[in-house]
Amino acid sequence: MNERHSAAESTRPIVYIREVAVADLPEDVRRQAGGLETLYAIGSEEGERIALVKDRSLAFLLARQNDMAPVSVH
Repeated sequence: MNERHSAAESTRPIVYIREVAVADLPEDVRRQAGGLETLYAIGSEEGERIALVKDRSLAFLLARQNDMAPVSVH
């Protein structure tokens, strides 16, 4: 992790970005996935799934636009 953070970054809530297999999601979500095999989840520090999006870059963009500090989880 990069140790150089601005004061604004340190006050934003951290969210975790991780790849999710569509096959592992509930049926109603799978139907909405539009044929994709993977989605990217944005999750809170408490483990709550905040959003699912179609690609990793969109997940990071969405988090930053909502004043969150995204971190990749492998």
